[in-house]
Formats: sequence, C-alpha cells, structure tokens
Amino acid sequence: MRVKLQTFAGLKDRLGWSEIWIEDLREGAKVEDLLAMLARRWPFVDRYPLAVALNRRLVERQHALADGDEVALLPPVSGG
Repeated sequence: MRVKLQTFAGLKDRLGWSEIWIEDLREGAKVEDLLAMLARRWPFVDRYPLAVALNRRLVERQHALADGDEVALLPPVSGG
C-alpha cells in the first residue's frame, strides 16, 4: 500500500522534504503505524506533537489508511 505524505513548517525543514510517497505500508495499516515507521527512519519525528490530516480531515492515530491516501503531518505553529 502507498500513501502520499506531506510535511510542513519546522518538520519539513528538518526532514528536508515537503512531500514523498511511502510505498511499503502493509494493508490495514493505521496512522499510528505510519508514524512509527517514520520514527524508525527519522527518530526526531517522535518529539513533534503532530496533528494528522488524512485526505484534508483531522483524524486520530488509530484511523485506518487506504491505498492512495494523502497524509499531512501538522506540527504546532505560532505567530503573532
């Protein structure tokens, strides 16, 4: 199964990319499985308090993924 992963703000800067395709997810994977995979590849990802949008809707980490989904990792932002 493959999903398009998008990152923003400081997380995007730290990873060095804003969008990639993750192609090695097992069928039935959940958002939490994707986050665990990312943390194995880039351990600092665990330190970000991320919100997750799936196909432009905020979801919980237990939400199931489907082939072709668009997942956005949204770190907290601040401004004035």
